[in-house]
Amino acid sequence: MSLDVFKQYVTCSTLFKMADSNHGLSGASEFIRDRLYFATTRSKPKSTANTHYFCTDEDFVYENFYADFGPLNLAVLYRYCCKLNKKLKSFTLSRKRVVHYTSFDQHKRANAAFLIGAYAVIYLRKSSEEAYRALISGSNASFLPFRDASFGNCTYNLTVLDCLQGIQKALQHGLLDFDTFDADEYEYYERVENGDFNWIVPGKFLAFSGPHPKSKTENGYPLHAPDAYFPYFRKHNVNTVVRLNRKIYDAKRFTDAGFCHFDLFFADGSTPVDQIVRRFLHICENAHGAVAVHCKAGLGRTGTLIGCYLMKHYRFTAAEAIAWIRVCRPVWSNKQDLLLVDRSMSCLMSAIDNLSISGPVYKYNSTEYLEEVCQTPHRTGSHSKHIPHYLNTNIILTHALSVTICPSQGLVVACFPLEVCSYRLGRVHPG
Repeated sequence: MSLDVFKQYVTCSTLFKMADSNHGLSGASEFIRDRLYFATTRSKPKSTANTHYFCTDEDFVYENFYADFGPLNLAVLYRYCCKLNKKLKSFTLSRKRVVHYTSFDQHKRANAAFLIGAYAVIYLRKSSEEAYRALISGSNASFLPFRDASFGNCTYNLTVLDCLQGIQKALQHGLLDFDTFDADEYEYYERVENGDFNWIVPGKFLAFSGPHPKSKTENGYPLHAPDAYFPYFRKHNVNTVVRLNRKIYDAKRFTDAGFCHFDLFFADGSTPVDQIVRRFLHICENAHGAVAVHCKAGLGRTGTLIGCYLMKHYRFTAAEAIAWIRVCRPVWSNKQDLLLVDRSMSCLMSAIDNLSISGPVYKYNSTEYLEEVCQTPHRTGSHSKHIPHYLNTNIILTHALSVTICPSQGLVVACFPLEVCSYRLGRVHPG
């Protein structure tokens, strides 16, 4: 670095620190060195020759049901990312620091943090933990967790970090691609008058509000009959419908039109019994096209069962599944959120990744390797000595998705498809 360039760098840094000091920005979070920052301020800072400030608190506003206040939805996140990308690519801002600032309003602050944190995960290729660490660096305090949209006290908190982890997991599995995402279409179909539905897993799961016997407007609220959905469903290869609420319309309306239709009723605000979860997973795993799922509003019960699928097939944690579905479409029942964080459910859906155990753990996701181990029980250097000789390995090799062995606790735990718990198959002797 030449002396002139170094002097210019020092001068710019000094000016930025002075501007920070004037507006309480000394603890700004840095996402790109000397380029992109996030800050919380009590007053509206003015842009300078070296720094461009912008705020989205009034541009992107969460539409709440009751006491909920976020997170902001997928279309808002997309528009924010477009806005920030445009600023970072702008010629007039190319030599300026870009600072996204927010107020001390805890609701707005949490949503603003989610937006720039998600941007960092999607476009800056930061991990969710790295993005969150940047958000809380310096003098920045933690962020108010999001809550459900039900009445009364909130029993489950969804953190900004949970949301960033959900975004990261969705990216990893191809559930989120802003290169092909259509925000206008998203916003069009999420409106009640246009169908009130959202894709949770593009091409696989569509969550929608429950149809009615006939299309009409009741007390100013549009209601849609099954046939109102036929054109969109056919165009997007949706060939299976799962109903989770009580029968309001005749299922023959769908089946006569060539759709598969299944009823898996459980009460609103409750958690489904194991049999319903198993049946839902089986239906979705054997569907040849996309699956449209609805309850009364297409929110709580719908999100709960789709979340189970995310946990089993995409290895989402409970918190990641809840977060991703909340970003795609609000889920408003605290009791149904709790289904996904229940330990027994987490053990199944995450293939016992969340099981709290101590000591060395040997996990086999490949049954081919497990078969080799089981057939050579005394081979030196392998973990085969931890497989009990009286364990029915044929059952494991035929049906298990994965097997985890914890010698220190004498456990062999296998995760089977279509089962809603992990089984203690045998005792092993600590090695």
